[in-house]
Amino acid sequence: MKVYCPSCKKTVEWADTSPFRPFCSKNCQLIDLGEWADEQKTIPCGPSKDAETSQLPDIEDIEALLSQQGDDFFNN
Repeated sequence: MKVYCPSCKKTVEWADTSPFRPFCSKNCQLIDLGEWADEQKTIPCGPSKDAETSQLPDIEDIEALLSQQGDDFFNN
């Protein structure tokens, strides 16, 4: 089976004789790794973790809400 190198699009034999598959060489493999490390490539997964945490209430707000609860609130 033949595939295309994700970096340079060269044809690569998908076999044990191609140690860097799906890449054609160690160089193309490292180029791809660098693109992931620099976040040039990403996997879409919805809102980022940072966006989610920035919408969390402050600890003071949470403490104020908890202080308004009756004593039986914590016994459930």
